[in-house]
Amino acid sequence: MQQREDINKSLYDIQVAIDSIESYLAENLGKERNFYVYLQKKMLRRGVERELEIIGEATNRILKITPDFPITSARKIVDTRNYVAHGYDKVDDSIIWYIVTKHLPKLKEDIDRLLK
Repeated sequence: MQQREDINKSLYDIQVAIDSIESYLAENLGKERNFYVYLQKKMLRRGVERELEIIGEATNRILKITPDFPITSARKIVDTRNYVAHGYDKVDDSIIWYIVTKHLPKLKEDIDRLLK
């Protein structure tokens, strides 16, 4: 029972982090999400990176409880967390942008489904 509660807490943490990224982008970029404007906003980039770290850490905690938990690309999510946390000086903003614009919507669908 405790394991399920721990998984649900981590899923909720992921959901909050995704919502935060979406909020940051909306507040700073409006409806027209522009990569070049994103590049000019250091605090925005750092905020997005931090939320990706949270998503990766929460995913890792879930995988420690249930290694085959059905989150799409779970291992890549954890690898992204490690890349951002440990390779801070090598983070490629275009990769982060791609993850946020292409992969985050799918993860949001997965998390919303799993929390229902």
